Amino acid sequence: MPYLDARYLLCPMPVIRVSARIADLVSGDILTVQCTDRGALSDVPAWCRLEGHEVIQAMTDPSGDVFLTIRVQK
Repeated sequence: MPYLDARYLLCPMPVIRVSARIADLVSGDILTVQCTDRGALSDVPAWCRLEGHEVIQAMTDPSGDVFLTIRVQK
């Protein structure tokens, strides 16, 4: 499963990296993104809504890292 490490990046970089990574994927692929910027919990899903991708899961683990699971729709 494709994975993107966007830890230690601040807004807007997680969204920019997600956009670039999704450009290399095909419809139906599932991308897991790991971030340390809590703003990604709202920024990435907002971008996904605009671009037509589906956020399957968004959560924060006990260490504070944000994990987003995105289904690519092209």
